[in-house]
Amino acid sequence: MIQEFIKFIRNTNAIALAIGVIIAGATGKLIDAVVANVLNPIIGVFLGGMNLSNALIIPLGTTLNDKGEKVLNAIKLGDLISVFINFVLVMGVVFIIARKFAPSAVETK
Repeated sequence: MIQEFIKFIRNTNAIALAIGVIIAGATGKLIDAVVANVLNPIIGVFLGGMNLSNALIIPLGTTLNDKGEKVLNAIKLGDLISVFINFVLVMGVVFIIARKFAPSAVETK
């Protein structure tokens, strides 16, 4: 069973996958910080000094939480835009890394 496990790791590039996941996680955290601390404030200037995460909220009503406090239910487009920016930046960085270190992974036919 141990021999099968070692063969599995060698044949499936599990170590390379694990390294990729770790790098992607670290890259994601870095990009989260850049978006939250650099891009959102810049976009906020164009929204009249508002933080993007708190901007573009469409209220739907209120409900009570477990503690009996009123909670606003809303569609938070600012958060969605922020997460979309994160996604695009992470995918861009992953593409650049893949193109540099695994060119066959990004070839188009």
